[in-house]
Amino acid sequence: MMKDIRLVATDLDGTFLKNDKSISDEDIQMLEVLGERQVLRVVATGRNFKKVLEVLPDHLPFDYVAFSSGAGIYDWKNRKLVYRQNLKRETTEEIIRFLIDGDMNFHLFRAVPDNFRCWFYRGNQSCEEFDRYFDFHNSVSEELPANQKLESNACQFLVIFPNDPEAFLQTKQQLEARFDDIKVVRTSSPLDTDYIWMEIFHKDVSKGNAVKFLCEQKRIQHHMTFGIGNDYNDLDLLNFTSYSYLVENGPEELKPHYRRALSNENSAFSHSLKKYL
Repeated sequence: MMKDIRLVATDLDGTFLKNDKSISDEDIQMLEVLGERQVLRVVATGRNFKKVLEVLPDHLPFDYVAFSSGAGIYDWKNRKLVYRQNLKRETTEEIIRFLIDGDMNFHLFRAVPDNFRCWFYRGNQSCEEFDRYFDFHNSVSEELPANQKLESNACQFLVIFPNDPEAFLQTKQQLEARFDDIKVVRTSSPLDTDYIWMEIFHKDVSKGNAVKFLCEQKRIQHHMTFGIGNDYNDLDLLNFTSYSYLVENGPEELKPHYRRALSNENSAFSHSLKKYL
């Protein structure tokens, strides 16, 4: 029953949002019902906050937005940042050298809350996906300084790989063996291509840790949490929440591990919650 759920967290792209980035009336109505029942309503998304504002209207009844995979948490009602976690400067500069030595294409995002801005490094190997991403973000991008020294802190790296899971895994293992204060996350390209995206954060950054932070702040017990997502970067969220759902459009290999939901095109959010009303 809903009395057993005090916090609901949802991913955005591929989960709460339809493919055209619209939101179903059923899902908006469910948010209102949750509010009436004093359930905390949380967005947990890989989008930076500026990109969140592109798809969530101000009036949408959420309570908190955990953006950039939990690197920042924003109080949606009171319009203020309540949490941030950036990379250490020394670690950032060492990772830069590691990626350049590996001739990789990457973007490096500035510290929260300005992490919609970034530096970029273009390797010697051409990468169509890197070029596409750069075209989307060139107005907020600048080339990495030649001396590789940064004048400010950074939040995360985005490294783009061809569709080669083994190359991704090998790089992930090398990074995690060398740095004990980072987390390496795989995510699918939102550009609907076969490329693999690697995101590198501070080790404490995750959607699950963001929800845990809110639970501690609001004194909500773990068994009273609900989460729904669609991709690899939702695993920390779904492994933390007690009632955890993966949408039908999620990766096949993840489906056996979580409760099944409808697709994002069919109001998966509200349909998954109805059984608890």
